[in-house]
Amino acid sequence: MDLDGTLAEYHGWIGIHHIGKAITPMVERVQRWIGEGKTVKIFTARACEGTAATEFIHAWLDKQGLPKLEVTNVKDFGMTELWDDRCISIGTNTG
Repeated sequence: MDLDGTLAEYHGWIGIHHIGKAITPMVERVQRWIGEGKTVKIFTARACEGTAATEFIHAWLDKQGLPKLEVTNVKDFGMTELWDDRCISIGTNTG
């Protein structure tokens, strides 16, 4: 799940310390997935800023009633979906 613009409002980069207001339907979706036993990761470019950025993200998640989810900017072969405000979906092997 992408953070900025998907899970949290995004109105331009302010810094790693600023994460926008929660987007309630998406927070509820993540809570539901976790309740169903699904693995949810926060996929964000902020991860390249290091552990300080991750600490701000974990604090923000805690305020939303979400657990300390893995934060990454690396896709892995175990991914089944990527929810993001900037993605364009391409059918597999079709271009």
